[in-house]
Amino acid sequence: MATSIYTPQRLYLIQVATLPPTGAPVPCYLIQTTDGKNILIDSGLPANFRLPEGRPIPEFGKSVVEQLAILGLKPKDIDMLICTHFDVDHAGGHDLFKNAELVVQRQHYDLARNGYSRFASIRSHWDHPELRYRTVDGNTELLPGLELIETSGHVPGHQSVLVRLPETGPVLLAIDAVPVQHAFTAERKAGPLDVDEEQLRASTRKLLDLIEREHVGLVIFGHDGKQWPTLKKAPEYYA
Repeated sequence: MATSIYTPQRLYLIQVATLPPTGAPVPCYLIQTTDGKNILIDSGLPANFRLPEGRPIPEFGKSVVEQLAILGLKPKDIDMLICTHFDVDHAGGHDLFKNAELVVQRQHYDLARNGYSRFASIRSHWDHPELRYRTVDGNTELLPGLELIETSGHVPGHQSVLVRLPETGPVLLAIDAVPVQHAFTAERKAGPLDVDEEQLRASTRKLLDLIEREHVGLVIFGHDGKQWPTLKKAPEYYA
């Protein structure tokens, strides 16, 4: 059970790259709490990232470190890094945040550490010897107003994030459990990068139930090129 009394105060949306041809964003997120803690969610693509020949080349923007600097922060200022999953566009900069406590679902961490091939190409970024991990099992309240929601299906042990803000209210960061808004249906189908359609559908229904139960007013989808231009991006924030 969480014992901290600090709560989320600001949510920043940070875009580190764009994926053609749809304009899909590669985002990270920063939560700042009432007592000045900085909680990063994901770390984006590695600087040396290259797709296989013939695949569209990502359009890189400012890195997560560069954008944190605009907010007056250095990597050492990040207190916690929430790891939604270890895909290349979400975990490519984890090794830059050695001062942070990294929080990941135990199922996901064990799968990756045991050699799951999907995460192997960037293992040096998420399995750096100086990183400090904390594993959790299932839905977890990290602190009042910040919850991890286990949403397997895209990959085992994927997690989404629910943030309660003082003015905006509850915000759901669906991450890759629901990458685009048109997929947010109870009978959705798996995409080419999803590993388990049954789990994916169960996780989608779980999130649909959550937004109704918690009166979530804003759902941010993981890679929605149509939604992204309508949202506030850092240095703007949701409060």
